[in-house]
Formats: sequence, C-alpha cells, structure tokens
Amino acid sequence: MVMIDLYIFSGFVASLFGFVLLYNLRRKIRKTKGTKVVGGEESIKTSPTAGGGLRKEDGGDADIIIVGAGVAGAALAYTLGKEGRRVHVIERDLTEPDRIVGELLQPGGYLKLIELGLEDCVRDIDAQRIFGYALFNGGKDARLSYPLEKFESDVSGRSFHNGRFIQRMREKAATLSNVRLEQGTVTSLLEDEGTIKGVQYKTKNGEVITAYAPLTIVCDGCFSNLRRSLCSPQVDIPSSFVGLILENCDLPHANHGHVVLADPSPILLYPISSTEVRCLVDVPGQKVPSIANGEMANYLKTLVAPQLPHQLHDAFIAAVDKGNIRTMPNRSMPANPHPTPGALLLGDAFNMRHPLTGGGMTVALSDIVLLRDLLRPIHDLNDASTLCKYLESFYTLRKVCCGLKFYHFHAI
Repeated sequence: MVMIDLYIFSGFVASLFGFVLLYNLRRKIRKTKGTKVVGGEESIKTSPTAGGGLRKEDGGDADIIIVGAGVAGAALAYTLGKEGRRVHVIERDLTEPDRIVGELLQPGGYLKLIELGLEDCVRDIDAQRIFGYALFNGGKDARLSYPLEKFESDVSGRSFHNGRFIQRMREKAATLSNVRLEQGTVTSLLEDEGTIKGVQYKTKNGEVITAYAPLTIVCDGCFSNLRRSLCSPQVDIPSSFVGLILENCDLPHANHGHVVLADPSPILLYPISSTEVRCLVDVPGQKVPSIANGEMANYLKTLVAPQLPHQLHDAFIAAVDKGNIRTMPNRSMPANPHPTPGALLLGDAFNMRHPLTGGGMTVALSDIVLLRDLLRPIHDLNDASTLCKYLESFYTLRKVCCGLKFYHFHAI
C-alpha cells in the first residue's frame, strides 16, 4: 500500500511538473544571419538558386518533414498523418531492410503499437509471441515470464524479421493521402536565425532539392549524419554482435528469448519466424575476428558452440558452415539534446542503449505517443513560439515518463 501511494504521489508530482514546464519553458534563440545549411561537413549560406541549381519546394507542401523511415520514422509518419498533419518522409532506401537487430519488441512496446493503431503491422509477417526469457548458466536454466496476467490475452512480446515489420509500417503510412514517402538522402538541415526551416536532400535520381516545413523530425538511425546539429553525441561501442540464423530447430523454452551467460559475454537467442531462430553472440571490444580468413568461424565453433544448450549445438554449427555471418557494432548513447526551434531528434539518432536490453523500439514508440499528445493542441505548426515551447517540453517530459516507468517496474 505504501508503494502504491508513493507511486500515485510520484505520478501527481510528475504531472504537475510537466504542466508547469509545458507553459513556462523558454529558450534563448541563437541569432544568425541568413539561411544556413547545417549538419553536413560544411555550414554554408544558401539561396534558392545557390549550389548549382537547388530547387526550392513550396513552403506549404508539408507540416512536418521526417528524416528516415525505419521503426521510429515509419511509425511516426502514420501517427502524425492520422492526426491530420501533412507529412513528408524522406528515406535513404525504401527497399526492405535486412538487419540483425530491432527484431524483438517487448510487451510494453506492443502496448504502444496498440495505442498508435499499428498492432496489425506484426500480423502476416510470421511474427512470434514472446512470453519472457530463459537464462542459462553453468548447465542450469531458469525461466522468467513477463507479468501479463492483468492484460488482454493478445498482449505479449513479439519477435520478427526487422525488415518485414518496417515494410508493413511504411505501407500503412503510405495509405494515408496526407503522407508522402520519398526515397532520397538528406544531407543537411536548413537553418535561419537559429531555427530549422527544413532540409536539403538528394533524390534517387541525383537531383538536389530543398524542402521546407515548420517542423523537421530527424529519425535517421544509429548512423545519423544529422544528430551533431541537434545534440552532443557521446557514442560508446562496448562490443559487437555476431549474428546468425539457426534453421528448423526448437528452442528449449518455446516462445521465450534465451540468454546464455557465456564466457566472455552473453549469447542471445529468440525466434524470428516459425522456422528461424536468431542467434546474437556478443563479442567484447571494438575488434571482432575476421570472417574472411576463417577466424570468426573458428571462434564460433570452438568457443561459442560448446556453451550453447545442447539442443541447439548442431543447428548452430550448420549455420556457421552455411557462412551467412553478420556483424554489427553495439552502440550506446545517452540523450543529450540541444533544444532547437523547428527540429527534434527521435529514435536511435537521439538515444541508444545496448541491444541486449531489447528496449530500443519500445522507447521509440513511447516517445512517439508522447510527441503525438504534445502536438495535438497546436493547430498551426507555423506558430513558432508555441511550437518551440512544446518541443522543449518533449525532451524533459520523456525523462519523467521513463523515470515513472522504471519506478512502476520495481513497484510491481
């Protein structure tokens, strides 16, 4: 009872704090002269005819420009489009992504999908339900289930091919007449007197274009080339994931993620379809054994395979022999934004945690719900002063929300 009362009191204080911030935050806007292109290697003054034939789009074409159409960008495009905003999404590659992370959505993330009306995007992609984790250490194992008793029967984690999930969300966003998806590479943000006015991008045909909107949201992922204009990134790379797909094998605990507490670091396994299991081997440091000269295969067979549950040994060796071994650096980056009028960071471009936590997509979807609710009272995004106050509130309120969720988790 004391814990519950404290939780309610904390929620009240956080809500009051958020209300005060929402109406009282102010920001000193930097004063600069002219329009600048920022975020690339250079910062240059530009005009509609500069740069060898830049073409300026009509300023009224979009209310919001979204850079990137991954999990965060695609979900955001649909969400804001459904709110009636005119959304222009610019994505470097609109073909189906092929990644080895972003494949396991926690139950909290699935609840956010429901809240956003996107839960159907995990249907018809052979997604698997996840009810918890199994831990393996020294030949023993224990199963830890999510506390889902109080939720509807459909609520659980979901695991899937990342690319299939993203394509479903892109397709759903594209069904809205006020959402425009375009393939192109955003090279710079356009700044005028301290305010971001839009972007400069190159189309797939090589044409360089400037696009303008009252709000630009950067969701271009962990490799973002624009984040330095909007935050002070401190990216840490503690390890790398080595990814394989195990085929036609059964995990010891069905519909659970599996974490093997191995030497020198953990191994993660989970189903991504009805016939495939993703295996991610964490390799400490920034250097991994070479795939080309066979060092990686030897590392996996001699050091990793003996530590796996015996039911998975043969499928793991077969996956190594098949040779489709992928690697990806594991990045973590705390949120350290520079609140900037006219622009916002979201997703991995803004904040990253080690993929072993499995929380990246859930955080992004939660941020989208918060941003949607913050923007709802603003009927005209061209009201720069009001928009600026609400955007500043986003960075603060997301910390309050994350803190309350952390507290609630431990109270449970």
